[in-house]
Amino acid sequence: MTPLFEPFTLRDVTIPNRVWMPPMCQYSAAPEGPEAGVPTDWHFAHYAARATGGTGLIVVEATAVSPEGRITPYDLGIWNDRQVEAFRRITRFLAEQGTVPAIQLAHAGRKASTERPWKGGAPVGPEAHGWDSVAPSALAFDERHPVPAELTAGQIEDLVEQFAVAARRALAAGFEIAEIHGAHGYLINEFLSPHSNHRTDAYGGSYENRTRFALDVVDAVRAVWPDDKPLFFRVSATDWLHEGGWTADDTVRFAGDLRAHGVDLLDVSTGGNASGVRIPTGPGYQVPFAARVRDEAGLPVAAVGLITEAEQAEKILANGEADAVLLGRELLRNPSWARHAARELGGEVRVPDQYHRSV
Repeated sequence: MTPLFEPFTLRDVTIPNRVWMPPMCQYSAAPEGPEAGVPTDWHFAHYAARATGGTGLIVVEATAVSPEGRITPYDLGIWNDRQVEAFRRITRFLAEQGTVPAIQLAHAGRKASTERPWKGGAPVGPEAHGWDSVAPSALAFDERHPVPAELTAGQIEDLVEQFAVAARRALAAGFEIAEIHGAHGYLINEFLSPHSNHRTDAYGGSYENRTRFALDVVDAVRAVWPDDKPLFFRVSATDWLHEGGWTADDTVRFAGDLRAHGVDLLDVSTGGNASGVRIPTGPGYQVPFAARVRDEAGLPVAAVGLITEAEQAEKILANGEADAVLLGRELLRNPSWARHAARELGGEVRVPDQYHRSV
């Protein structure tokens, strides 16, 4: 048994291997009407292919807790029962393949209401199914984005409840793990960072105040998410700013807080909250941030970021830098990456009977 293909158990959920798929938006749902935010045949085929390819855990893409929480009008949502029913088809199939289905609950904040990336990603208005965005502070993400409306304390409380209601629906939809999206410059990340949070009330200023909303969301979700099922949190470990932003030290401290509030694993990414920054990318460039959290906060972590080779992934786990690896673009390129890696490393992965000739 190689580390990459050892099972991993959190609470009462056992994930068959450490090859995981991170949330990657497909921007392929209807933008309005009764089918808005509802998974389509594209989503089913997309996730089913990675499950039959041996992926141990699939985290379904950022799924909005409200219509206004979508990144684009074409994002998935989980604010109504029609969406829940459509998700059941996906979670049922994934579970039949031995893959653990997870979902990322999200709100885009000031980066909401934009066009799809292949259409340029610019903010859109009502004429293109758009809406007005909200944020901790009335600060635009960049010169292209409009200034968002600053959330009131009452609206913040409503948002916490929206995450809880979405978690209940995720459970009804058959998901085994819920992940709260606190990264990449979206709403929760905007509260965490002093770069985007200039509030002077109980939700801004000090570290304790800036993390309040995130921990309120964690508490609300954990209260409705069963004790036997894990809860993940995705974080941007740094804004990549020289000063005035969220830092790796903040992340280590925050990881301890998350652990105390019932989070079982930190999904460690970086960036996305400040425009125009230079990020020194390269193979495994975000792994050291995950390793710090695992070593200093004692919280299990998953590492992501230009992890492409089986030997590279195996080394990350063998060195104790992470408990699992998340492969994004590589799984887009090769849905059967886990099966190929198992063959290369001498590990074992489940193969559907219909594909037995490929072993």
